[in-house]
Amino acid sequence: MKKSGITRRNFIVGSATGAASLLVGSYHRFDAWAAKEEFPLNIAVEFTDHAASAYVAKQKGWFEEEGLKPVFYNYVTGMSLAAGLSKGNIQAAYMCLLPAINAYANAGVPIRIVAGLHRHGYGLVVNPEKVKSVKDLEKPGIRIGCVQVGGPVDAVLIKTIEKYGLDRRKILGKVQRMNPPMQTLAIKTRKLDASFSPEHWPAMGEDAGFSLLLRSRDVWPGMQGSVLIVREDLIKNHPEVVKKLVEITGKSTKWIRENPEEAASIMAGQLQVTGDRIFPTEAAEAAAKLAITPKTIRRSMERLEYALRVDTPAVQEAIDFAAREGNIRKVFDADDVLDLRFVDEKKN
Repeated sequence: MKKSGITRRNFIVGSATGAASLLVGSYHRFDAWAAKEEFPLNIAVEFTDHAASAYVAKQKGWFEEEGLKPVFYNYVTGMSLAAGLSKGNIQAAYMCLLPAINAYANAGVPIRIVAGLHRHGYGLVVNPEKVKSVKDLEKPGIRIGCVQVGGPVDAVLIKTIEKYGLDRRKILGKVQRMNPPMQTLAIKTRKLDASFSPEHWPAMGEDAGFSLLLRSRDVWPGMQGSVLIVREDLIKNHPEVVKKLVEITGKSTKWIRENPEEAASIMAGQLQVTGDRIFPTEAAEAAAKLAITPKTIRRSMERLEYALRVDTPAVQEAIDFAAREGNIRKVFDADDVLDLRFVDEKKN
């Protein structure tokens, strides 16, 4: 499929081989469940403050309090997590919406979105000495970083091109595809002039001297950020477990909104510790040079709207966008991938 003179890669899920290098720990098949008081779960989590509700609940021990025995697997990006879902041993995941859509539509992963995590949460930071306005991205020699094609950050890039009338061929032709820690290191060493990435990375780019030029809400006002997904068989065979997961996530989401300072401190600690374990070699070397502080995380988290609710029209808009860009084979109905029976809108 060709658009605006440039070919975009079709049917994006992500490389399972690449994802394997990001995955920590050995996998197990849970053919037999443990006793009721200790229900084992493999939960995948993105390495960002998008998944704050998972990290906070983990720190607080709220999963164990509800009789769940989680094993967490962390991924640098949502696209690598989406590839990991196809292996079948992840039963639940805290991940960005578009990678979840890709996994469902392209790899046929039998998942359902059961709750939301947040809206917004992506941004563009720039070297203020070289980029004064979005239009400056077209200037010769401006080096632009972005994560993989087909993910939410890539969507923000495309939405930016469209909103500001930029030359699509010119912009996409100069984009360097890098994971967020590599982009942030490139910012510190001034090897990039602009960087599209998910929070908390734009906030870290600011710490390195870049300026926040735009946020995802500027180009996609109703953008659903991340969601909680589970495999269909978990809903079918253990709806009570899914109910607990949603309730824990809702409890954590509410706590984050009411305790932003402590939440930022928890997230800074969790991300610092987790980061030591999940990065491939080159990204680990980059991440080791990046300090994650509560102050930075607090600034980042303020840019997200943490909420358990999910608006069906927002999910449909994301599906339509993915199909238009050729990242999924065809449009499908949002209700096919949604199961929101466990969400109490009044409380969350």
